[in-house]
Amino acid sequence: MPGNGTFGVNLSGRSFYIRRMNTQGVGKALRMPSATLPLVGFLYLDDGEVVVEASSQTYLCSAGHLLLIPEGMPFRVAHYSGAVGYSGCFPASIISDSKGTPPLKKPLQQAFWFDEGLFMKELFNMLELSFERSDMTFIEKGLALLVSRIKPGPENRLPERVSGFMDELFDESCPLLNASEYATSAGLSANYLNRLVKDSTGKPVRDWIEIARLSRAKKLLGSTSMDIIDVAAAVGIDDQSYFSRFFKKQTGMTPTAFRNLMHEKS
Repeated sequence: MPGNGTFGVNLSGRSFYIRRMNTQGVGKALRMPSATLPLVGFLYLDDGEVVVEASSQTYLCSAGHLLLIPEGMPFRVAHYSGAVGYSGCFPASIISDSKGTPPLKKPLQQAFWFDEGLFMKELFNMLELSFERSDMTFIEKGLALLVSRIKPGPENRLPERVSGFMDELFDESCPLLNASEYATSAGLSANYLNRLVKDSTGKPVRDWIEIARLSRAKKLLGSTSMDIIDVAAAVGIDDQSYFSRFFKKQTGMTPTAFRNLMHEKS
């Protein structure tokens, strides 16, 4: 995960890895590059949200959600906000040996609620402590408990039309549209698309458009020398003054100040 995750960690020779994740108070990241892991990747959230793109699908993870990514499958984080939980990876054989099933071939998402969610939170906490202490005995037992909670059946992913909206929204090769244009693209009324998206993600279409607009603006400001007015136009805002107000409201910084900060860090 951005800020606290498996990215940038040398996993060669490792049979298990886990790290606590906390992006609360962390500014929204630039769009993360695609990554692959040599083991089955996992993400479990106690709080917040993360949008992951993998296998041509979009997965929205929120509190109580576990997401597994098959080994070697390219994936990337499209958005995160206040995400608290755990990320890491383990051998694919743990699932096939425990379940007697073929290796994981596509992402698997499952939600855990109430007492089950509390159990999972404590299980991941104990896995992290055991990893720090190199206690392989508990790690093996803990992973067996984890796999035992994974239930076969339909994936708990976004509905097809909501996933299609999110895919188009976060695809940087596609121009950013307004809410009614996304509805037209989906063949739905604006109100119906908004209701589907809000029911599935907890946020209306407009909020997601602003998230994508801010993400693209940050990437352009941090990685190009485009004039501010051109960055604004590239994210669908024709008025530079409005863009500057929008950007500062979301980040607490002007576009110029953000660009300068990114250049200082590079």
